[in-house]
Amino acid sequence: MSKRLSLSEYQEGVLAGNRVVLGQAITLIESTLDSDVQLASDLVQSLLSKTGNSLRIGITGVPGVGKSTFIETFGKLLLDQGKKVAVLAVDPSSQMTKGSILGDKTRMEKLSTDKRAFIRPSPAGLTLGGVTAKTREAMLLCEAAGFDVILVETVGVGQSETAVKGMVDFFLLLMLAGAGDELQGIKKGIMEMADGVLINKADGDNLAEAKKAKSNYQNALDLFPLSKNGWSTPVLAGSSITGEGLPEVWKTILEYEKKMKLNGFWDQNRANQRIKWLDEHVDFILGKAFHDHPTVQKMLSSEKEKVRSGELNPLTFARELTRVFLSNLKFEKP
Repeated sequence: MSKRLSLSEYQEGVLAGNRVVLGQAITLIESTLDSDVQLASDLVQSLLSKTGNSLRIGITGVPGVGKSTFIETFGKLLLDQGKKVAVLAVDPSSQMTKGSILGDKTRMEKLSTDKRAFIRPSPAGLTLGGVTAKTREAMLLCEAAGFDVILVETVGVGQSETAVKGMVDFFLLLMLAGAGDELQGIKKGIMEMADGVLINKADGDNLAEAKKAKSNYQNALDLFPLSKNGWSTPVLAGSSITGEGLPEVWKTILEYEKKMKLNGFWDQNRANQRIKWLDEHVDFILGKAFHDHPTVQKMLSSEKEKVRSGELNPLTFARELTRVFLSNLKFEKP
């Protein structure tokens, strides 16, 4: 493990926009070592007043829809407009080895070499929802480092992709034409959460099909009740290869930002996200304390095979584990 910097060294490096130190700071917040967890918490707290000024955009879609290629082209478009862009790309982790390929950075070769951009691939681990357990903290560090736009690329594995919605300002869903799910996938779930839909790969022989899919999706979305924030989700068509349609995506995002700030939803949404962050972290801390408890570990080690064989009811055993855990807690006086 590389030597950890001091709190002040992390602070100074991040605030200076030093990409190397920013990467090291994100590694720190992703660590599960007790000493790193405390240092990471102190770092985020110390930089909190320097955050909140970026535009946070979540990008999701099934594998093969072209998320990384889209981000490469879209990111360059933003750089050309004078923006500093950070990309937090989450790669799926193996449930067997817990490893991750982390190939997104190699698929964004041009963007990754631009000094105005920062790309950080991270493994999803066991976290559901297409993001890592520390994506929120990583976003805050990028904001403190002076990045104007933060793009969060999710794993892209299905209906659990909705967690990113609870941590970004604008949620963009990429779709493919001719995938056979125009009417099935639109009923519930992720389609209802999207602030914008892009039919990607609208070029060449696929252009006519993409335009047709755009119309079909828009007609279906128009049947949905209007969102509480008053926004009607638009469907666009574009190509990450030619760049066609991507300026319209950016224009749509800016229109959304303007409308949400005028009607008060922008600040309300971010406030709700901070509460959700609190709730999730409390759950994480309690879960870790439970599984790290020696009595719980001993009971799991001795009784888990009975659950596996069907001799012991999982619900009954879970209640017993919880009872034992709570009865063995030692509360410190405030």
